[in-house]
Amino acid sequence: MTGNIQLLSDTLAAAKSENRAALIAYLPAGFPTVDGGIAAIKAVFDGGADVVEVGLPHSDPVLDGPVIQTADDIALRGGVRIADVMRTVREAHEATGKPVLVMTYWNPIDRYGIERFTEELAEAGGAGCILPDLPVQESAVWREHADKHGLATVFVVAPSSKDERLATITAAGSGFVYAASLMGVTGTRESVGEQAADLVRRTRATSELPVCVGLGVSNATQAKEVAGFADGVIVGSAFVQRILDADGDEAAGLTAVRELAAELAEGVRRAS
Repeated sequence: MTGNIQLLSDTLAAAKSENRAALIAYLPAGFPTVDGGIAAIKAVFDGGADVVEVGLPHSDPVLDGPVIQTADDIALRGGVRIADVMRTVREAHEATGKPVLVMTYWNPIDRYGIERFTEELAEAGGAGCILPDLPVQESAVWREHADKHGLATVFVVAPSSKDERLATITAAGSGFVYAASLMGVTGTRESVGEQAADLVRRTRATSELPVCVGLGVSNATQAKEVAGFADGVIVGSAFVQRILDADGDEAAGLTAVRELAAELAEGVRRAS
């Protein structure tokens, strides 16, 4: 069984052929529950997302802001496990036919076993993995297994990354490059950051991989701004916040994330 890296590449290429950026949503597995999280992902796809990143909740999410930390805490208190992450990927992909990735810190994969993780993710229909804290120079074994199972390896670049470093990262990655638009942790921000466009330009100079921007986008205006220079717009905290704001009303939460996805999908199209 091979993963869906080709589906991911085709989806990003299709958005480009429509002269627009792709909309990539992030939601943690097990939030607010495993079933509720799967329903939320389906709702986001229904609203117009092209790709979804499923977060693997972590007890010490050092790169995530308070909103995603809160969601991770809820998921972990609910007993979410890697098996639930795989189930989330499988059910979301089977229901929609869309590409679904996992975003995770390295430690859970290391403990679980690289071969076991990549094999199960491919069998679930996953398209790949975003690994924000795995140094590229330590990633050879992971990439060997990911390549074997048809999974993308997505690395994160930041405005602080030197050009030589960017070239090293993009040469090792596949699927797309995750460009962090602002230094620091994730979360919605009033301004996406002027550094983002320059980071995308510098990254593109090193690779033909699509460059997708995350960390800060929360509304259609920001999505339009980023879509004007990036291949994809990544939104996480804003979706999570909508579910938190629903305060346990699952139907209201699903409606809210579907509506936000539709708003953002319109935003990425307005930029074209």
